[in-house]
Amino acid sequence: MISEFKYNKPFRLESGVNLQGYHLAYTTHGQLNETKDNVVWIFHALTANSDPTEWWSGLAGTGKLFDSSKYFIVCANIPGSCYGSFGPFDIDPEKGEPYFHQFPFFTTRDMIRAYQPLRISLGIEKIYVGIGGSMGGQQLLEWAIEEPELFEHIVPLATNAFHSPWGIAFNASQRFCIETDATWKEKNEKAGIEGMKVARGLALLSYRHYDTYWNTQTEKTTEKYQDFKSESYQRYQGEKLGKRFNAFSYYFLSRSMDSHNVGRGRDSVEIALKKIKAKTLAIGITTDILFPISEQKFLADNIPGAQLKAIHSHYGHDGFLLEYEKIEAIINDFLDGKATGNMHCKKIYIPNTNL
Repeated sequence: MISEFKYNKPFRLESGVNLQGYHLAYTTHGQLNETKDNVVWIFHALTANSDPTEWWSGLAGTGKLFDSSKYFIVCANIPGSCYGSFGPFDIDPEKGEPYFHQFPFFTTRDMIRAYQPLRISLGIEKIYVGIGGSMGGQQLLEWAIEEPELFEHIVPLATNAFHSPWGIAFNASQRFCIETDATWKEKNEKAGIEGMKVARGLALLSYRHYDTYWNTQTEKTTEKYQDFKSESYQRYQGEKLGKRFNAFSYYFLSRSMDSHNVGRGRDSVEIALKKIKAKTLAIGITTDILFPISEQKFLADNIPGAQLKAIHSHYGHDGFLLEYEKIEAIINDFLDGKATGNMHCKKIYIPNTNL
């Protein structure tokens, strides 16, 4: 069930901006039981909505790993998105017109602080499982640090403790695509949309892997010298997103992802991660070039008692959205107490973690 939560009190962002309030679209499946110990909070990634049964249908829904007949499933649409939560097309109360380019900047930490009043309004005192991939995993880690007693288990997938220079460069390049769209400076809901379509094609190169394109876009003939499948695929993906998203949300949410650093204001990334008390399973994708497995190893090395498991996927980063059976098997073992030990990775050096 999709609902709206309204918060009508002052809300201060990390940037120092004070909002008069905000609203969140959120989806619930199932019911909170009498002991209030069956909550599964799912955090969605960049362009998804608040209903995980739509974009994670292999894991959430009736008869799935997160079964609504057993669990009370909650997912909130992130602020800045275009699926019902406070976003760029909302009216700025001071100007009486949509925010558009002046939308207040939310960090991933601001996002989870916006979820806290929603949690209280739903009567949730403990979360049995918190789970999220990519930008969703970033939010999960922030919340598990901010409220260490709240989560019993957390499962961050294909995510990191701070967004890397590599990831920021990808996001910045996508914003450059939007900025070069001649319509971007206009104050209307379609501004920058063509630039966003190009940005999506660029993003896809980081979400997928060489093998993804080799397996799905290889030509069946040696005679072709133009109009390649992979070219049309890139265009198709941009057009597809353009039908359901807007450039303003895409632009601001990519900046939100870039802001992610659990060490900000907490002395260091390592010190922050050590605050987590939840039983933790970090899952990585071996072919992920955007959030490489070394980043999940870093989580497992610094979160007390955390485990690391790796999944091989031809889909690269997007494997966290598509490898249902592998993810389900690993999480089932984890929740049953059967998952032990970590995948062995070579020692890595991650510089400047306190930045």
